[in-house]
Amino acid sequence: MQRKHFDSDHLAFGDAVRTFIAKEMLPDYTSWERAGLAPRELFSAAGANGFLGMQIPEEYGGGGVTDFRFNQVLGEELMLAGVGGAGLGVTLHNDICMPYFLHYCTDEQKQRWLPGIASGELITAIAMTEPGAGSDLAGIRTSAVADGTDLIVNGSKTFITNGINADLVITAVRTSPEKHKGLTLVIIERGMPGFERGRNLDKLGLHSQDTAELSFTDVRIPKENILGEVGHGFLGLVSNLPQERMSIAIAGVAGARAALEWTTSYVRERKAFGSSIGTLQNTRFVLAEVATEVDVTQAYVDRCIDALGTGDLTVEDAAKAKWWATELQGRVVDKCLQLHGGYGYMQEYPIARAYADARVTRIYGGTTEIMKEIIGRSLKLG
Repeated sequence: MQRKHFDSDHLAFGDAVRTFIAKEMLPDYTSWERAGLAPRELFSAAGANGFLGMQIPEEYGGGGVTDFRFNQVLGEELMLAGVGGAGLGVTLHNDICMPYFLHYCTDEQKQRWLPGIASGELITAIAMTEPGAGSDLAGIRTSAVADGTDLIVNGSKTFITNGINADLVITAVRTSPEKHKGLTLVIIERGMPGFERGRNLDKLGLHSQDTAELSFTDVRIPKENILGEVGHGFLGLVSNLPQERMSIAIAGVAGARAALEWTTSYVRERKAFGSSIGTLQNTRFVLAEVATEVDVTQAYVDRCIDALGTGDLTVEDAAKAKWWATELQGRVVDKCLQLHGGYGYMQEYPIARAYADARVTRIYGGTTEIMKEIIGRSLKLG
């Protein structure tokens, strides 16, 4: 079935993204994986080519385009090329952090930060998760105590994507004991006294994506770095979660499609018992199942992206897309690695990296169990 989700502008954008990946990412990607970090120059190069801040107004150096399908194209191409580790830093910058700056910044804050975000000079991150608080945002303990018009922040965050490279960290802090109304968002900037980065965490996969522990000891946050209103942080976090989850769903189904494409090519060439293993019935059946599940899931994800664009995407539909696409990714990559045999276990093959990379997608952005809880509550069963 022909996919009609994109128009000619999206397709041309995709061509440009593929050229960028081939030139700026693929030659050095394995060295970034070994180093555990993509260079800052990746962001500046992406910014120079128009792949950052597509939704930032032109007056601040962005693309001025609110169509999230361009973000979708970029996310898909990064996964199809097998560079999703470093690519996650770019999509987090565009898809997850960007709405906070666009929706909650004052005019002064926009002038101060948006041009650098669009150019890649300023790399962004968001810090919600703490050692004792993950999916339960109300459990956040990092404190912010008023000192005149400033806030003094103490606490720690963990599993922070872009944590090493980030210049601007959207940080959820507790400004009062109230469960939800006690949260506030602040921007903690590189170089602020008392802001320290811990180790770049040694993860199972996504090795070229820096993921860090952050600590705050009496970090003074001026009122000019408070994002939105004091006490409105929980609402801001929750309202942006559907887009975050769609970004993860996009990567999930694209990662599954990439595994299918790599494996289809592999089984055509790999010989066993005198012919290609692609001629074996088991191979055909497995890949037939995979191809069907990927196409069906893609149709649902595309429909959700359309709903996001019109403002009709519900929290429940985003949860459905996130958990289904990421669980699909895990199943598909596992089946495709099996068809590679022993070679699938070798890091030189992208399917091996994809296997390790895929596991976390069922955890971050809200675990599969949390997604099912959201959907289940909407059914009003009792």
